[in-house]
Amino acid sequence: MMKRTLSIFLGLIGLFVAWLILAGDGVWSLLGTHRLDISGTATVYTEIQDEQNGWSAYGGDERGTRYSTLQQITPENIQELEIAWSFSTGDQTTRPADVLKRMAPESTPIIVGDALVFCTAVNELIALNPASGVLRWRYDSEINLDQRPANQFVCRGIAQRKNNDGGSTVFMGTNDGRLVAVDGETGSPRSGFGDNGVVVLDVEKDLLWPGEFQITSPPVVAGDLIIVGSAIGDNARVEAPSGAVRAYDADTGALRWTFDPIPRSPMSSNATDWQGGLPSEGHANAWAPMSVDIERRLVFVPTSSPSPDFYGGLRPGDNRYSNSIVALDFTTGEVRWAFQTVHHDVWDYDLPAQPGLYTLTVGETQRDVVAQATKTGFIFVLDRETGEPVFEEQEVPVPANPEGYDVIGEALSPTQPIPTRPAALIPQSVAPRDAWGLTAIDKMICRRKIRAADNFGLFTPPTTRGMLMVPFTGGGANWGGTAFDPERNLVIVNMSNMAHHIQLIPEANIEAMREVFHDSELSPQTGAPYGMKRETLLSPLGLPCTRPPWGIIAAVDISTGEIVWRKTLGTTEDLTDGAVSLKLGTPNVGGPIVTKGGLVFIGAAMDDYLRAFDVKTGQEVWKGRLPGGGQATPMTYEWNDRQFVVIFAGGQPRMGTRTSDEIVAFALPD
Repeated sequence: MMKRTLSIFLGLIGLFVAWLILAGDGVWSLLGTHRLDISGTATVYTEIQDEQNGWSAYGGDERGTRYSTLQQITPENIQELEIAWSFSTGDQTTRPADVLKRMAPESTPIIVGDALVFCTAVNELIALNPASGVLRWRYDSEINLDQRPANQFVCRGIAQRKNNDGGSTVFMGTNDGRLVAVDGETGSPRSGFGDNGVVVLDVEKDLLWPGEFQITSPPVVAGDLIIVGSAIGDNARVEAPSGAVRAYDADTGALRWTFDPIPRSPMSSNATDWQGGLPSEGHANAWAPMSVDIERRLVFVPTSSPSPDFYGGLRPGDNRYSNSIVALDFTTGEVRWAFQTVHHDVWDYDLPAQPGLYTLTVGETQRDVVAQATKTGFIFVLDRETGEPVFEEQEVPVPANPEGYDVIGEALSPTQPIPTRPAALIPQSVAPRDAWGLTAIDKMICRRKIRAADNFGLFTPPTTRGMLMVPFTGGGANWGGTAFDPERNLVIVNMSNMAHHIQLIPEANIEAMREVFHDSELSPQTGAPYGMKRETLLSPLGLPCTRPPWGIIAAVDISTGEIVWRKTLGTTEDLTDGAVSLKLGTPNVGGPIVTKGGLVFIGAAMDDYLRAFDVKTGQEVWKGRLPGGGQATPMTYEWNDRQFVVIFAGGQPRMGTRTSDEIVAFALPD
């Protein structure tokens, strides 16, 4: 029995690892023809509720604090928490099987007027009664379901803007590259916005396949503008679509400005950081959520790596403003300041999470900062006005030209920016002595794999021999981001702990290698002299060769840079059909929230629970069973004097977690 359940566990870990590879801004997929459908329909269900305060934006507010002042639910009474209501979107019974296999329900709802509104993975907007979960209205943007989106079908959230008439407009980006605006009360398209409530983003390049370009994270509202990023399939080609951020008039849908992190003119402020002429590369896109400082009129953009991810010989230099937190004047799109977290990225170390705009309180002094969680396991803390590091940051030498380095034309950065505080929250290297396995043979083979690869620690460059990358491309941190407790200056963040084996493949050998490594990810990086092969570092049993825990949640005091607590996140319970529940931690996606009641709520792990931790100690004080995997960020609100905690428990097929189409609300007994 133990052997059988462990085999199930190992296989599902492998499935999730394959999915996490896709958790950045996409991977190469099937080729096809690009098509956009701008039709849409809305069905209205009337029911009147009184408006009360709640979670008004993705991340709780426009600054991404993921903090609520609600304190009805506390560590003392949380054991009474129960399911108050649940709502099924109907996707599991109405969508084709091939579409369900490509759906990643990651949405966080928000309160819009007197409704709880969220998006489904296939870009349907649904509004519910916040007290009962009864349907109010739904709007189907009718996206092209025949496409093969690089990131699966994903909609992490939506945005709202208050209208002059007292109502609200709800904005959503779609998987087929549109920006949709509907009335927050009825779900009807806003007729004055674009073409009957729809603006089609101009990608300015033919797509290789439908789904190479999509919008997965919520847009942000900044004054009279709606600003949107994009997700683009990784590693297909050098001359990929642009990662430009676009700002539209929130009333009319007219394009007001664009910001391309890659310089297209010698006059661009970052042109000298791209040597050898103007770049033809794409990407450097903002696939993760953005955040807004209304008073400073700034939008904070977390950018990704340029195309392709694992070879930069055609783009020498640091490649600013890629892999950067870029503070833009949101009225003009001009750069106010930028801070780069990785120079000349050849590791797919995108900035994966919403920049957190937090205010530190130390004695009588307050300081506004930006906290950015990264895939490398660091949290960079920057002054919000200037972008200067709050803690000393050093340019540390890295293995830019190790012995035997054999990649033609590559010119790696000799140093990388490393914060002195906080320390990395997960391991950034693995040595043969660190190999982990269930058996002596398992451990021995992992040790051999580690010893055979190029392995010089963080920022080991990709080679044709193969290298170890720790953390892997799924993080560290991913799109779940951070939450902030302003009373204790605590940043709460969850991370994964695994390794990748990356190998560059000469262009002429790519097709032949497909026959040899048919179970591995092979991407062509067309236009570069190398493609790449990417595999998670696993034992023969399918378990990670890195030591557990494979998932953690931690609290960091960002006024001092000290790690206050760090706990294991997730068990093997649902990976073994309940037969074995080992607290090894699991890879995780989705983020935390924190409340004034002293609690951190998070799903994210590969078992089907919503958990609560005591924010002061990190002790797990409660867990509630979910109908599917909780790979989404929860939210909380108060309605009719009752606090609710809500999570979309949709699971994800590529993770191996249980799939569902239910959104679930917990509350204390009424």
